[in-house]
Amino acid sequence: MAITRIEPGKRLSGAVVHDGIVYLAGQVADNPKGDIAAQTQDVLRKIDGLLAKAGTDKSKLLSAQIFITDMRNFAAMNQVWDAWMDAANPPARATVQAKLASPDLLVEIMAVAAK
Repeated sequence: MAITRIEPGKRLSGAVVHDGIVYLAGQVADNPKGDIAAQTQDVLRKIDGLLAKAGTDKSKLLSAQIFITDMRNFAAMNQVWDAWMDAANPPARATVQAKLASPDLLVEIMAVAAK
């Protein structure tokens, strides 16, 4: 079975496709100066792009893991998520509070999708 790496880098790939499943690396905002809503929109835009490169889309999301630095931002993040997500095909999901790699980052999202 072939393994396809999308946007491979020195340390990780943006996504890896194997046996019809797309595994996304944790995605963070390109511009971490924005608030949680702006960062979440940026992350979801990046997820859309990686899924498209893998030949799939958010309607095929199987699961998502969301890491936010402060649970007080949970509602604002969910507002952006809910507007973006395919309501007919919600993935399994977990959201946890976590310290991220940079203090400017407020949200990171990992996801798994079917092709």
